Amino acid sequence: MGDKGGDNHSEVTDFILVGIRVRPELHSLLFLLFLIVYWMVLLGNLSMIGIIVTDPRLNTPMYFFLGNLSIIDLSYSTVIVPKAMVNILSQKKTISFAGCVAQLFLYALFMVTEAFVLAAMAYDRFIAICNPLLYTVRMSRSLCIQLVAGSYLCGWVSSILQISVTFSMSFCASRVIDHFYCDSNPIEKISCSNVFINKMVSLSLAILIILPTIVVIVVSYMYIVSTVLKIRSSEGRKKAFSTCSSHLGVVSLLYGTVSFVYLTPPSNPELRKVASVCYILFTPMLNPLIYSLRNKDVKDAMRKVVWKKKVLL
Repeated sequence: MGDKGGDNHSEVTDFILVGIRVRPELHSLLFLLFLIVYWMVLLGNLSMIGIIVTDPRLNTPMYFFLGNLSIIDLSYSTVIVPKAMVNILSQKKTISFAGCVAQLFLYALFMVTEAFVLAAMAYDRFIAICNPLLYTVRMSRSLCIQLVAGSYLCGWVSSILQISVTFSMSFCASRVIDHFYCDSNPIEKISCSNVFINKMVSLSLAILIILPTIVVIVVSYMYIVSTVLKIRSSEGRKKAFSTCSSHLGVVSLLYGTVSFVYLTPPSNPELRKVASVCYILFTPMLNPLIYSLRNKDVKDAMRKVVWKKKVLL
């Protein structure tokens, strides 16, 4: 299977994913936890997509971005969770070389895309609150499509670069990845190549992704806060802030959990795995709840769907 020897990665046909280390008697409980939360991810995000597509009142730029956010959340969970669930109950716990490449590529693609979509959503809220009279002109359908397409393009380019440097390494030392999915950091640890270039590429990509998206979000909200504070009525200020609170909640949840993962000391891989579960499972589960519980339009659309079902019954 290409455990040892050899000069390049072509001799490795598969990898072993160690997964989350728990006692054998807890495997079924861990599988059940993954199953329940993943089911909630599917239900929440598919419901959000369905409501946005079918309700004409939600045919606005904000909900166009939100629908894409739900697709992305659903996608990166699906890339990882089903395979992780199979491995929890399996003795082999293997993933093919091609499967590992595909998993890392898609995971990186959707994570980077989400960061840029969240930045686009911040810009949308900035235009809506700071330039409401020009909102329909500036946030045209074509611009929204271009922003989402650009987000996917950035994700695609960064993913190609990431997998190119990651899988150009030699894996003659081991094929055992100490994680429950294929991620660049644990893959680097089993390589017998010099990983300096890999680390520099990963760091450069992180800076090029995080810096512009954070700057757009922070600057947008600086202008939003400044504009809202100028509103004289407390009701007006409350309404303006309410349109941003859901987005801020999602941004905080994503960047908070991702920061937790990558700031966790490498010497504690199990804590890193638990942190990874938070943003791979719990973040996509909570995002639809944040938007549905704090958004009047979404709640009204959900009530409309429920009412129609009651009438049909």
